Amino acid sequence: MRVPVPSSLRDHVAKQKGEPAVAKDAATIALLRDGDSGIEAYLLRRQSTMAFAPGMYVFPGGKVHDSDRLVEAWVGPSPQEWGQRFGCDADIARTLVVAAVRETFEESGILLAGPDADSVVADTSGPDMQTARLSLEEGEYGFADFLAEHGLVLRADLLGAWSHWITPTFEPRRYDTRFFVAALPDGQVVGEVPSEADRAHWAPVERVLEAVEAGEASMLPPTAITCREVSKLAAADILTASAERKIIPIEPRLVEVDGELFLENPLEDV
Repeated sequence: MRVPVPSSLRDHVAKQKGEPAVAKDAATIALLRDGDSGIEAYLLRRQSTMAFAPGMYVFPGGKVHDSDRLVEAWVGPSPQEWGQRFGCDADIARTLVVAAVRETFEESGILLAGPDADSVVADTSGPDMQTARLSLEEGEYGFADFLAEHGLVLRADLLGAWSHWITPTFEPRRYDTRFFVAALPDGQVVGEVPSEADRAHWAPVERVLEAVEAGEASMLPPTAITCREVSKLAAADILTASAERKIIPIEPRLVEVDGELFLENPLEDV
């Protein structure tokens, strides 16, 4: 799948020189639910003033924080198991899972955590949770403290490992991002749009892909390709599908077709 290089990135291509920036560990979750028009994803459009991927539709996510290593209130697959899935050590795997859950809560209000291994938070819309969400987004305290304060454990069993993408070398800001998938927990609803986005909504995945193809919406290849991969699935089946995937690091390559620049997945030719 080829995705046109957005105008906001073309200057980076032209200015590329010297050693590429080091890619920072990051995590993102394709948060999914079933809708009348097929599976839907929760997507945010990044503010046009953002340094990375301005104006792009993205899944909730972001880079790992040092404090993510402190989370031990955890049920489900261990950090060692996640490390095996993503090809990294257990310490990095722990931060990736925690960052994915933390960032999703910060950016959507959806919380993949519960009081124990058999339950998940039913409602995060109350003022206490929303205040905590804002405090986390502003870095006032860490996710381990948040979980302890609310008597919760991270539900790692509600996530599935999906893919591993690395930002191309021409970008001045690069991320080594693991993609997760998760179904929307029963009863939870999304909250206010976070500060990094100017728009957020549930969108039928197939319609989103049509909009990207028509040039009416912009996505980087990892987001667009993930949308295409999940488009024929049901939310209830997403974790089963994720368990069957082989995860290989992917760095989109730059190609020129008829004078136009595109980014594409090099593994699609394999």
